[in-house]
Amino acid sequence: MSKVLKLGIIGCGRVAFHHAEMLKGIDEIKLVACCDLVEDKAKSLAEKTETKAYTNYHQMLDKEGLDMVTLATPTGAHYTHTKDILNYRPIHVLLEKPMVLRIAHGLELNTLAYKKGVSIFPVYQNRFNTAVQRVKSALVAGELGDVVLGTVRVRWCRPQRYYDLAPWRGTFSMDGGAHVNQGIHYIDILRYLAGEIEEVHSLFAQLGAKLEAEDTGVSIVKFKNGGLGQIEITMAARPDDFEASVSIVGSRGLAVLGGICTNKLETFSPSPADQTRCSEEVPMAYGLSHRRVYEMLAKAIVHGGNAPVEFDDGLNTIRLLHALYRSNEEHRWVRLDEEVESKRLGESNKQLLAQYLIR
Repeated sequence: MSKVLKLGIIGCGRVAFHHAEMLKGIDEIKLVACCDLVEDKAKSLAEKTETKAYTNYHQMLDKEGLDMVTLATPTGAHYTHTKDILNYRPIHVLLEKPMVLRIAHGLELNTLAYKKGVSIFPVYQNRFNTAVQRVKSALVAGELGDVVLGTVRVRWCRPQRYYDLAPWRGTFSMDGGAHVNQGIHYIDILRYLAGEIEEVHSLFAQLGAKLEAEDTGVSIVKFKNGGLGQIEITMAARPDDFEASVSIVGSRGLAVLGGICTNKLETFSPSPADQTRCSEEVPMAYGLSHRRVYEMLAKAIVHGGNAPVEFDDGLNTIRLLHALYRSNEEHRWVRLDEEVESKRLGESNKQLLAQYLIR
C-alpha cells in the first residue's frame, strides 16, 4: 500500500522556496508545514504553499505528525538541529548542503538515526543532472577510458556585501569558505565522477573580501586510481560570475560540464551530439534535480528503494573538505585516510549558534 509522506521544511530562506517548487507534482510527498525563527519568513513560505507556519519546530512536530523534515537552516546549525529532532520525535531528515561541518558530528548523527530507526539523507542534487549522469555512465562503461585528470574550476563574484548579509556567512563555525558553501557541489561531482581522492595539497587565501574563512583556493589532488586533479575555486572574480565547470580528461576522451550548476554538457568527445541532448536549461543555480532527489527519497522511504545518496557517501565529501582545510593549515600533503579534522572548520561558537536555536 502506498503512503503519502508528510513533510515539513525548517528554515525558510531562498532555497526553501525552491524545495517547495520542486515538490509540486510528487504525489507521494505532501508539504504540510514550514518553520522559521523569523515569523514573516515562515508565513511567506506557508502562504505560497498553502501550508501552516511555525516559529518553533517542536510545536510543528507535535501538531503535524510529520514523517520527514527538510533542514535548510545555516550549515553550522545542522548538527544541533538534527540531533534535537531525532531525540525529540524521530523522523527522517533531508539535510541541505553541506550536510554537517564536522566529520565526528556526521558519524554521531548517523549512529543516532540508526538507533532511532530513521534515516538522514544528504542533498547532492547536481549528481542527478542529465549531463552529469551522461558522464557518469560514460565512465562506468569505459567510453572515456581511465581518468587521467579531473578539474574543478569555479570563478564567481561574492563581494563584501554578500558576507555582510548575515552573521553566519563566511565563518568557520557556521558556514566555512568558498569550498564549503559555493564549491561543495563541484567538489562532490569531482568525487562522484573521478573516484575517491587519496591525498591533497591546498593553498587558501582571502583576496576579494574580509571574512574568517577563505574566498579563494587552489588544490592539487591525487586520485586512488592514479589520476591527478586540481580544484580551483574563487569568489574574488569581479564584477560577475564567470565560470563553474568540472572536466574529466580520460585516456579515451574528454568531458566538460558547465552551466550554472553542471547542467550543461559543454564537451563530450565520445558523442558530440549528446552535448545538446543531455544539456538542460535551468532558471537558477539550484537547478532542477531537487525534484529527482525527492522522487528517489519517496521510493526509498515508502517502497524500500535506494537512497539518492547514501549517508556515508555524502560524508566522504565532508572528509575531503577537511583534508583540503588541514592541508592549508599545516602546509603539507594530507592523506584522506588520516581522517583528522580541520582545526577550524566547524569550530564551536555557542554565541553565534544561539541565534539559530529555538527560543
